[in-house]
Amino acid sequence: MRTEYRLPFGALVIVVLCVSLTILLSACTVQSQESLQQSFIPKNNPLAISTPLTSAQGEIQAVSESQSEEFIYIEEIIILMLVVAVVVGIAANRLRIPYTIGLVLIGLLLTLRGAIVINVSSTLILALLVPPLIFEAAFHLNINDLRKNWIPILVLAIPGVILTTLVVGGIVSLGTGLALPIALVFGAIVSATDPISVVALFRKLGVPKRLRVLLEGESLFNDGTAIVVFELVLVMALAGAASFNISIVLTDFILVAGGGLVVGLLLGSLVSALIMRIDDYLIETTLTSVLAFGSYLIAEALGFSGVLAVVAAGLVNGNIGPRGMSPTTRIVVINFWEYAAFLANTFIFLLIGLQVELPALFEYWQFILWAIAAVLVARLVSIYGLSLLGRGIPLKWQHVLYWGGLRGAISLALVLSLPGQLASTSNQLRVMTFGVVLFTLIVQGLTMKPLVRRLGIIERRTVQQDEYERRHARAVASRAGFEHLQHRRTQGMLSDHTWKRLSPLLDERLRGLQNAVREVMIGDPSVEAEELDTARREYYRAQRSAISRLLRDNVITEDTYRQLVSEIDAALVTPHGGWSDLLGSLRVNKQDVDRLICAMIQEQDVENAVNALTKIGITVTQLPSSGGALGRRNVTLLVGLSAGQEASIVQALQRSCRKRVEYLTALPVGIPGEISAPIPVTVGGATIFTFIIERFEVM
Repeated sequence: MRTEYRLPFGALVIVVLCVSLTILLSACTVQSQESLQQSFIPKNNPLAISTPLTSAQGEIQAVSESQSEEFIYIEEIIILMLVVAVVVGIAANRLRIPYTIGLVLIGLLLTLRGAIVINVSSTLILALLVPPLIFEAAFHLNINDLRKNWIPILVLAIPGVILTTLVVGGIVSLGTGLALPIALVFGAIVSATDPISVVALFRKLGVPKRLRVLLEGESLFNDGTAIVVFELVLVMALAGAASFNISIVLTDFILVAGGGLVVGLLLGSLVSALIMRIDDYLIETTLTSVLAFGSYLIAEALGFSGVLAVVAAGLVNGNIGPRGMSPTTRIVVINFWEYAAFLANTFIFLLIGLQVELPALFEYWQFILWAIAAVLVARLVSIYGLSLLGRGIPLKWQHVLYWGGLRGAISLALVLSLPGQLASTSNQLRVMTFGVVLFTLIVQGLTMKPLVRRLGIIERRTVQQDEYERRHARAVASRAGFEHLQHRRTQGMLSDHTWKRLSPLLDERLRGLQNAVREVMIGDPSVEAEELDTARREYYRAQRSAISRLLRDNVITEDTYRQLVSEIDAALVTPHGGWSDLLGSLRVNKQDVDRLICAMIQEQDVENAVNALTKIGITVTQLPSSGGALGRRNVTLLVGLSAGQEASIVQALQRSCRKRVEYLTALPVGIPGEISAPIPVTVGGATIFTFIIERFEVM
């Protein structure tokens, strides 16, 4: 569960990442030591011959001063880029466009004022900026959701990348005249998807969770796959088709990809075990940083895929590590990686905009059009063709997956890593890659929201929620106007005579609006529960702020502060923090319970069902039971309710208890040596009975 709370630990994050990015940009812009020596050491200095020691000292001093000046210059660039990020973030929120697309657009606008040369090493992009993005996404991906969808994700991430490489390579070779091996290299460069802005948009729109998991899971795994395929295809292009051996290529692919996953799993398990034995949020957060960057470096040093190692490490640490974290640590870690991913996205997408040379795009426009067409056709084949192998991906979801195949950081890093042997075509491949990235980010990224709305796959808000929003806004606005006039009267700007005539009317109107809000909340418990959850968060945040002031004023000690903050953080990260139970008891006392719901559900669905009912403010009693064709354990939920609540309870149970097919063990059929085929049985869902009761008591 994500939390919106921000801790002062962000200051430490800024220092660490700014230093890292300083190293990155210094590698991009600082001249080599040899050129520095040539710039600062006089060529015809007689002391260079007669006093070599003095000359060497002057040389060192000149280089040192130059590096200091360059360091300050790089620091200024970083600060300016962060300022640009802030401005773009504010503008993107105002204009309601994806933040990353705004960064690319502002980068393009900056290049219009003149050439901005920033030579970025692909190694630094992959080793410094990509790990935070991948680790943060993997850390928040639920392993159970991944397990349920692992077949379509792996199909799209492995065969999909290979198919994209081949299709793009073939079309580009036919359309542009590039040699097939070089075209295949380009196909591998653009085979990895990067739907960061799309996933963020999905969360805001309320797109079904499984669709988000499919798109994000594919992106996580196809990054590593694309890098491995790129390296193998590049070797083939450099060595020639005669040296290509399919068995060796497949072996290398399995070894590199599998080795990266194993390294990530081992390191993720090790760090998670350490976290369980440590109770210091700074050290635990530092361990996750070491894991994210260290897993990449170690895997690459061993010859494996560093990106896949980060994916595996993030999945393990995100699903096992939090079990041993204190609530405070969980909040700090979540905020840390959210901010780290924000900074990495900022620099990557700004660099994409700054790297693009608009005149070159116009010069190679035909090649770019062929590249875009090839990418779209390859995505069409991989999504609609390979989705047949997945488990029931609806056609509307396939449309979204197809159009959501944006390109970004990995493509940028791979095209910048092209070796000198391809110098004759590297500029052409670079321009084509930038053209594809810009098209997917701007055209596909900006049209994704209308597409999703047109397809009608958004989990729509209820009529009651919309009505609550309108009535609540009117009530808040009316109270603001009432308090403003009251303040003007206190200041003497409004006479007592006018105030006495107006205040009863305004007060009556305000009470009417508040009663209208109350009617909506009573009619839909989910609306009431949502406002209750917001109130709960604000309540605990105010407590945390008050405790921080007490510590700052030396009223309490550091130990007392840590203890109290830990208790508050535990309440913040606990779903509903016991408030829904309180709401349920209040509702029972205030309303007449005249019926009882008995819902029999499978044991696997208990947690989801209880959470769904708790979210709408309903308390339940659980009774263990068993039976059914499979002889599995199940649970009977008892819910007391009044008239008008039944529909919301049934709807919550339908959403949280899914049906699935399981198989009975094969049985003998009467013929010796033969047994029947496994028998499919549909299980899951909820069997609901409603009983009218005469009397209800709270014990």
